[in-house]
Amino acid sequence: MAGAGPRAALGLRRWLSSAAPAPRLCVVGSGPAGFYTAQHILKHHGGALVDIYEKLPVPFGLVRFGVAPDHPEVKNVTNTFTQTARSERCAFYGNVTVGRDVTLPELQQAYHAVVLSYGAEDNRVLGIPGENLPGVYSARAFVGWYNGLPENQDLKPDLSCETALILGHGNVALDIARILLSPLQLLRKTDITDSSLAALACSKVKRVWLVGRRGPLQVAFTIKELREMINLPGTRAVLDPADFTGLESAVRDAPRPRKRLTELMIKTALEQPVRAAGAAAPREWGLKFQRSPQEVLPSADGRRARGIRMALTHLEGSGDSAKAIPTGDVEDLECGLVLSSIGYRSLPLDPAVPFDSQRGVIPNSSGRVQGVPGLYCSGWVKRGPTGVIITTMNDSFDTAQSLLEDLQRGVLDISPSREGFGLVESILHSRGVRPVSFSDWEKIDAAEVARGKAAGKPREKIVDPAEMLRIIGH
Repeated sequence: MAGAGPRAALGLRRWLSSAAPAPRLCVVGSGPAGFYTAQHILKHHGGALVDIYEKLPVPFGLVRFGVAPDHPEVKNVTNTFTQTARSERCAFYGNVTVGRDVTLPELQQAYHAVVLSYGAEDNRVLGIPGENLPGVYSARAFVGWYNGLPENQDLKPDLSCETALILGHGNVALDIARILLSPLQLLRKTDITDSSLAALACSKVKRVWLVGRRGPLQVAFTIKELREMINLPGTRAVLDPADFTGLESAVRDAPRPRKRLTELMIKTALEQPVRAAGAAAPREWGLKFQRSPQEVLPSADGRRARGIRMALTHLEGSGDSAKAIPTGDVEDLECGLVLSSIGYRSLPLDPAVPFDSQRGVIPNSSGRVQGVPGLYCSGWVKRGPTGVIITTMNDSFDTAQSLLEDLQRGVLDISPSREGFGLVESILHSRGVRPVSFSDWEKIDAAEVARGKAAGKPREKIVDPAEMLRIIGH
């Protein structure tokens, strides 16, 4: 971690013991990046006061709205985040949209430093004809739908077809395939929303293809997720052994995770059981490689998607840097449901903040926003939408460390006192906005857990923000 050697730590301790005025800091976004940033600051600075702002009435970002419902163990990090939020030097203000309810310049007047940790609120578009046809959805919206993200509750995906096609070879693509094909009795025990469970109960989808532009050596999913998919009850994997010819020697010297992942795909491709003549196929899923989407094909009446035209590709280069180049040949794949899982994308928050729209990140150096002293960023808006929660944790600690070093070196001037939430509260009040506190959230949490208990689930998520506010008497 930058600057965290023994000498730096000693200097930091000596500096903290002196009677310096308390820095007032704020974090925008209450997902893992926001909470880990706050946690590191509070742990390593005995006087700092940190306020966390969140546009929804509920905290935890993608831990609540992105992690698959059948992966409850990944959500255990919320226990740590809850400890942080309950610290007497930390406060949570939900139901506050920065950029609308309070502007960034107003936050900069109220606090000594501001950290932007608001993640990736959009998705990358395919940029192909037919992308907007009914039956085509972004992975982000589909995941938000089954995870109870308020903005996606009216998605109503059409699951009346037999074949679904997911564009992308990452863990999110595997999550979606697993949710589409999982036996209902497995999903009923999770915190998946009631309405999406009802829709999945009526689903006709029994075949899911995951399609990528590049080859088996470039897939972005991890072995744990692949193994889970291979072992999913009532489904079989359909992998073409021809796709894996010669790969055993190609991965001999690859890093161990890549080698093990490739070996598992090869083993699965070669071990497929031969079906008895006339035997009904169970649900199935498979991987298709070296195909790039050209256009979504409309049904005869032009009203919905009926398939997708793929350009076949060949690879130039090797490993992660290999590029997919169209060969000139195309192939049509029939499907009634297309899910685009090609990545999330961050959006600019305020014209005053530099933003690289090509990469979808705020230009920064170790979390320090270029050209704007006192402004920092962490998480996906800092480095792009990649990595797992542990990656975000390390990245957020790095940003928090930069901020602490700037405080220690006097780069951040904390001599003028700042009002913090005192100033923001009067601004919000004048605009008719009532923030939600962490203890308010705990009431919503208790209501969700009680509803879930009645249905034999860990919780039943409330998906309507108005109902959340009613529960806490707003």
